Amino acid sequence: MSTKPPSNLFEELKQRALVQDLSDQKQIQKELSGGSLTFYCGFDPTSDSLHVGSLLPLTMMKRLQAAGHKPLALVGSGTGMIGDPSGKSEERVLLGSEQISSNISGISAQITTLLGENFELVENGKWLEGLNLVEFLRDVGKHFSVNQMMAKDSVKSRLENREQGISYTEFSYMLLQAYDFYHLYQEKGCRLQIGGSDQWGNITEGIELIRRKTSGDDKIQSNKALGFTFPLLTTSSGAKFGKTEKGAVWLSAERTSPYEFYQYWINQADQDALKMLNFFSFRSVEEIAELKAEHEKSPQTRMAQKALAEELTSMVHGSEEVKKAETAAQVFFGGSVTDLPGETLVEIFSDVPSSSLSKSELEGGIDIVDLLVNSELEKSKGAAKRSISGGGVYLNNQRVEDAELKVTSEDLVDSMVLILRLGKKKYHLVRVT
Repeated sequence: MSTKPPSNLFEELKQRALVQDLSDQKQIQKELSGGSLTFYCGFDPTSDSLHVGSLLPLTMMKRLQAAGHKPLALVGSGTGMIGDPSGKSEERVLLGSEQISSNISGISAQITTLLGENFELVENGKWLEGLNLVEFLRDVGKHFSVNQMMAKDSVKSRLENREQGISYTEFSYMLLQAYDFYHLYQEKGCRLQIGGSDQWGNITEGIELIRRKTSGDDKIQSNKALGFTFPLLTTSSGAKFGKTEKGAVWLSAERTSPYEFYQYWINQADQDALKMLNFFSFRSVEEIAELKAEHEKSPQTRMAQKALAEELTSMVHGSEEVKKAETAAQVFFGGSVTDLPGETLVEIFSDVPSSSLSKSELEGGIDIVDLLVNSELEKSKGAAKRSISGGGVYLNNQRVEDAELKVTSEDLVDSMVLILRLGKKKYHLVRVT
């Protein structure tokens, strides 16, 4: 896999379809191609974990970082007390300071894992919470037109919903984010803000605030602020990216296990997997094109999905978790179960029918035929015996040869589960308590 930064970063971003809105294309193209530009991207502490939707801004930051630019990861300890209305159809539930502090601790660790050491983490609460309201309205608020603010998509969509509307609290969010950009511009020399396309209105207000606040300063005006957005991700079916039937796909291993994370990418449609490789992978554009050609020759091998799952799981959880996830995936297709923890097996087979037994019921042994009927894998003892005779019954992925077999506690995997299989893919999980 190529790790060398591209000679023309902007052109590569275009080839990857990662360019949406630009405040000044010519200037941004020039800045990204040379020198060391300080830029920032913001993250809301609405949870103690980021989800896969945050991978796009994080990988964008890594691309700019690899090209020699300096990333600032802004965590909204101040703006998190209010909540960004962008992309929200209703008012956010306000979080307390203790919850926000706990959330920041969780997501800061994840950002560090993704970006490494060569970046700076900043919290906007350190400058926002000390602002004087009257001075803020006089020095910042006067530069904002309410008419323009009401025309922004994030506000306009809420105003059109007369039942929900938008509170003054969330309406003011735009001013605070704009002030963040101005503060970082002044204090850190930050000249570029990046974000998803839903942030374009907030970003442009920040650029305009900087322009107005620094008007007359020729030195500063020659280093004007810039804005860059990338597309919001949706799947080819129109579904929201990062969602499953179980809910959001998180970067936290406690919320979404590495196995589930790996499987999320494996289960992507071909079209989506190929698009996401361009968005997320650090393979070169040429390598991805070759992979696409190979994938299209044999789509049944899910080559693109596997490449995506391996790279992103390794990026978020480490290479060891990739190996474990691959082993777990093999179990579902008949691989050995003996080396995996019972909890992992429960997770792997979470979507198959299951039942429970007590250990006392296994003390004298249970006939395999009875187990098959009780689990409803077979309708009758006769049918169960015929399936065993035909070689179609498996216990813990080992073929059952004897219809008289008695299953005991010695057959348990990790002292807690039994896995029954009929044919190739008809499973039943027995949990033993």
